[in-house]
Amino acid sequence: MTRRDDAKTRALAASRTLNPRPEKVSDPAFAPGSFFDPADLVQVKYEMVRQAETGGAPAGRAASAFGFSRQSLYTARAALHEQGLAGLIPGKPGPRSGHKLTGEIVSHLEELLAADPRLRPADLAAAVQLGFGVTVHPRSVERALQRRREARSAAVQAAGEAAKS
Repeated sequence: MTRRDDAKTRALAASRTLNPRPEKVSDPAFAPGSFFDPADLVQVKYEMVRQAETGGAPAGRAASAFGFSRQSLYTARAALHEQGLAGLIPGKPGPRSGHKLTGEIVSHLEELLAADPRLRPADLAAAVQLGFGVTVHPRSVERALQRRREARSAAVQAAGEAAKS
C-alpha cells in the first residue's frame, strides 16, 4: 500500500501521529473510503482500545486487527485512561533530561568555577572527562550550570515571598 502524500499525511507526520504501518490495519471500520484513516495513529489506537473494551473482542484479536501487539493494546489502554486522548500521542524521542551531568558532577563544576571563575565550558567539560570519565559537550555544561542557577534563584525568590506572608 503506497502512502498518499497529502496535507493530512504531512500534518500527521509533523505531530508524530502518522501510523508507520497503516497497511497492517485490517479492521473493517478502516476500509478505504470509510470515515476512519489507518494512517492516523491516534484514531487507530483509540478504536483498538474501544473495540477491546466494548466490542468484546479478546485483546490479542483486537490488537492484531489494528496492527499492534497485545502489549501495545494494554499500554494504549492505560495511557488513554490516565491521560485521555493525549496519552495516545507518542512522546518525543530521545533522552528526557541531561542524564550525564548528575547533581554530583554539577556541584563539582560549581566548585571548580568558584575556585577559578575564568574556566571556560570546554575546560569544565575536560574536567568532567578527567574526574568522572564522562564525555560531555561544553554547551551541555553551560546548560546544566544555568539550570542550577535558575533553580537556586527560584528557591530564593519563593523563600522571600513565603517570608512576606
